[in-house]
Amino acid sequence: MKNRTLSKTILKKSSSHFGRIIVVTGARQTGKTTLVRKIFPNYPYISIEDPVVVEEYKKLTASQWSSFYPEAILDEVQKEPQLVESIKSVYDQFPEPRYILLGSSQILLLKKIRESLAGRCQIIEMYPLTLPEMLTDSWESEIQPSYFQNLISNNPIALKPFLLDSEHPKKKQVFDTYLQFGGYPAISDISIPDEEKKDWLKNYVRTYLERDIRDLAELRHLEPFVKVQKLLAINTAQLTNFSRIATEAGVSSKTVQRFLEYMSISYQTIVLQPWSRNQNKRLAKSPKVHYLDVGVMRAVLQKNDALNGHEFESAIISEIYKQAKVTNEELSFFHLRTSDGREVDLLIETEHGYLAIEIKKSETVRSVDAKHLKNLDEILDKPILHKFVISNDLNTRDLENGISAIPAVQFLT
Repeated sequence: MKNRTLSKTILKKSSSHFGRIIVVTGARQTGKTTLVRKIFPNYPYISIEDPVVVEEYKKLTASQWSSFYPEAILDEVQKEPQLVESIKSVYDQFPEPRYILLGSSQILLLKKIRESLAGRCQIIEMYPLTLPEMLTDSWESEIQPSYFQNLISNNPIALKPFLLDSEHPKKKQVFDTYLQFGGYPAISDISIPDEEKKDWLKNYVRTYLERDIRDLAELRHLEPFVKVQKLLAINTAQLTNFSRIATEAGVSSKTVQRFLEYMSISYQTIVLQPWSRNQNKRLAKSPKVHYLDVGVMRAVLQKNDALNGHEFESAIISEIYKQAKVTNEELSFFHLRTSDGREVDLLIETEHGYLAIEIKKSETVRSVDAKHLKNLDEILDKPILHKFVISNDLNTRDLENGISAIPAVQFLT
């Protein structure tokens, strides 16, 4: 098993005055149940997917819940809204009970949470493994924050040449495995044969379509969604042209946007809006879509060969996004595109300024790769804290104008 950064967050929130109900949500198979049962070994585990037993739970009064189950883990709770009402009643009548609610269907779960448990719960989102988590060997292994995580936590570390890091062979191996198979815990074990990992990812995509999407969208026919899903993967890290995708998929532009919304709220994609001084304009221009897991993206594309430049960019941005989320830092993510053709792959807004990141698949970084990072201060409304070119070049060095060239593996491990 791999250690998870969220374990400390969940424990801290659950022990607080406002942590009597913790809601852990995220994509299917991110390890929610495994983690919570590990953290709370004495909590009874109640699976809502057992249709026989769940009828008995639904009959319990608030007083009986408080007496029989003063603490409990309820899995896939969104499937039985009546149980959410029961937990609400227990919360309102008794001060001691504490519950952990789990669910993989964010829209169904959070809709009910907002209706019934508003102000009564803490919501925590769980993602696939980050690279620092993938480097751990057990629950007891200490997670070492990446260079990027230290940077956004205001604890920057000095960079030495990556090849002088005694752990660099292991970090490079884990990074290459991530680019091939992504970060889902079930296939993180290096002893699992590659073909079995590929089969798992194919089955994951199939299960996602047959269960999550049918639940979310109530679609009778999945073929249009499958077409849009693949077209978004083909166009990953590029400006999203909803009209063109709609034409190729044989649906309306509104339908493409609706399908993308389903994919985002079910933790399959992240949408980067374009940065603008006028925040209202951020929603009016073309966004970029990135798959949240590179292994899933490969499975959707049925891809076995090396990633292209856009796919590599998505893999790096999704990892940066996950690492930021587990640190609980308040950050906003954008891409930058100006009318004169300047593009910056990732712009991270912090309270004090911006991190500007250009991503290159190449194994040799040149000064020209940093051209779009120059003179950004003329455009942005906050200071530039740092500029990076991240690539497969294993040499760490400073380029001109305060721009650092860092290996992607070193930046993220």
